[in-house]
Amino acid sequence: MQLNVVGTGSKGNAYIIHNDDEALLIECGVRFNEIKKALNFNISKVAGMLISHSHLDHCKGVKDAIASGIDVYCLKETSDSFGLANHRINNIIPFKTFMIGNFKVSSFDLKHDVPCLGFIIEHAETGRFCFITDSYYCEYRLPAMNNIIVEANYCETILQRRLEAGEEPSFLRDRVIRSHMSLQTCKEFLEANDLKQVYNIVLIHLSDRNSHAIRFQKEIKDLTAKKVTIAENGITIPFGKTPF
Repeated sequence: MQLNVVGTGSKGNAYIIHNDDEALLIECGVRFNEIKKALNFNISKVAGMLISHSHLDHCKGVKDAIASGIDVYCLKETSDSFGLANHRINNIIPFKTFMIGNFKVSSFDLKHDVPCLGFIIEHAETGRFCFITDSYYCEYRLPAMNNIIVEANYCETILQRRLEAGEEPSFLRDRVIRSHMSLQTCKEFLEANDLKQVYNIVLIHLSDRNSHAIRFQKEIKDLTAKKVTIAENGITIPFGKTPF
């Protein structure tokens, strides 16, 4: 199984978990054609698509995905924002488990400025993994995982330094801290969870202005002693239970 990062960050988010036979799409904040290219246009293997929330950098390609025959799973508040009714839209009830192909999915609420979900996903090849983005905090301790995909959007000291230098307006600073996860909060989330069986930690949605990829990777690796990857557009990451 592999994780393909089609897009990550404020310009558009889209992730593909897949092997030769099936794929799960998470987020569609890029043109759907970019996702099709990443799949070598084999969309027949797509079991479905999860959408965390209604902001365009996470869902702007959804209508084209639905038109291509992809089943979409999201909150009703999120699907209402699409402005269409379609049999391919499946509304998620948080904490209720469901299947998307061979992927077992459950969800939990996150702390964003619109209704937003995190996901716990299980598959025979990936083991259990979580997906958390666009949340200033995760209040839950999750079951033991094999892989983690989590936001580390900004560093508080970088953000404050840019504010003091007049490079970041205070209203944008305030929005960031009320809607995205800082490096420190990401560390606290990881420390609160069982990482013994974790193979991958993938850091997503880093801010273009208020993060430092090399520093973030080193600090999370030093904290966890795990393989840590910074998500970048176009990269592919082995995403099994173990390195073998």
